[in-house]
Amino acid sequence: MKLVFATHNQHKLKEIQALLPKNIQLLSLTDIGCEEDIPETAPTIEGNAILKAKYVAERYGYDVFADDTGLEVDALNGAPGVFSARYAGQQKSDTDNLALLLSNMKGVQNRKAQFRTVIALSLDGALHTFEGIARGSITEAPIGGNGFGYDPAFLPEGYTQTFAQISADEKNRISHRGKTFEQLLRFLKERARNAS
Repeated sequence: MKLVFATHNQHKLKEIQALLPKNIQLLSLTDIGCEEDIPETAPTIEGNAILKAKYVAERYGYDVFADDTGLEVDALNGAPGVFSARYAGQQKSDTDNLALLLSNMKGVQNRKAQFRTVIALSLDGALHTFEGIARGSITEAPIGGNGFGYDPAFLPEGYTQTFAQISADEKNRISHRGKTFEQLLRFLKERARNAS
C-alpha cells in the first residue's frame, strides 16, 4: 500500500517510517513531485492538518495523511499553538522560535505546556482525524542535542530529561506525535484486517 505523508521534513519522515508496518510504503511530498508550499491558513491545528491532506488528495490523487503540531503554553494563552513553526517569523527557524519562547517565558512561574498533534487521513475519499497530547513544562534554558524544534525546552511529565535528551525510541513512545501515529497505525491495521 502506498501512502503519502504530507511533509518535506526529513526528521518527521524518519520518525514515522520507523513506526510503520513493512507493507506500507511511505512517500513524502518530494517523492510525488509536490514542491509547492501547501497553504496552512486554518485558525486551528486540526484545520491545517485537514487542509494539507485534502490538498494532496485532490491534486495528486493519493491516499494521504498530514499532521500539524503545536506547542501550547498555559502562561502564553496557548501560544505559540497553530503558529509554532513560524512563531518568530516566516523564516521558520527552530533556533529563533526557541529563543523567542524562552524569552517570553523569562520569570514566568507557571511553566505548564503541552504538545498537541492532529493527523488528518484521507483514505479512499473519506476523512479521519486523530489527536495526541504530551503534557509537560518549559525549561528555563535549552537542554540536550537530540530532536528538533522546541524539544530542548520541553520537559515531559514524569521525566527529568527534555525531549532533546531522551533517545528517539523513547520519544516516539511518549510523544504527542507517537501517540497520534499509534492511533493512525491501529486504524490502518484494523482496516487491513477487515479487508482481508
